[in-house]
Amino acid sequence: MKTFDHLSVVGLREWINLPELGLVGLRAKIDTGASTSALHASDVQEFERDGTPWVRFTAYIGTQVQRRHRCEAELVAVKIIKSSNGHAQTRHVIRTLLTLGDRSWPVEFTLASRKTMQYRVLLGAKALVAAALVVNPALKYVQDKPQLSSPSGAQ
Repeated sequence: MKTFDHLSVVGLREWINLPELGLVGLRAKIDTGASTSALHASDVQEFERDGTPWVRFTAYIGTQVQRRHRCEAELVAVKIIKSSNGHAQTRHVIRTLLTLGDRSWPVEFTLASRKTMQYRVLLGAKALVAAALVVNPALKYVQDKPQLSSPSGAQ
């Protein structure tokens, strides 16, 4: 059996930060079956800033008690995403810095309604490959939990 000592291990669930969006202490589900990462968002509105397309949206922090947080990010693309059940949906795509453990790197997220899902953030295969992460599905919360201070603008 080969071992990969140079790769960092994450569990099936991890705590993350999205600092550029002001989102701290989010629980993320690691999903190697999903290519792209997804962030639960509502009230998505496109606008222009200095001739560049941006989106404004509401993200949600917490699982038991939901706190809303208004975010803005540059719009990278609008894509049609096909779910595992074959349903196609048009989604806005943003790129923002993700912090997990002691690493930070830019990750593309589709903005989607995940209100019926237990985890508001899905971390897909592209994000894992970009950071050279290996998933051990028998583990949860392997990396250190981020600081849980409330971001400015949370309600």
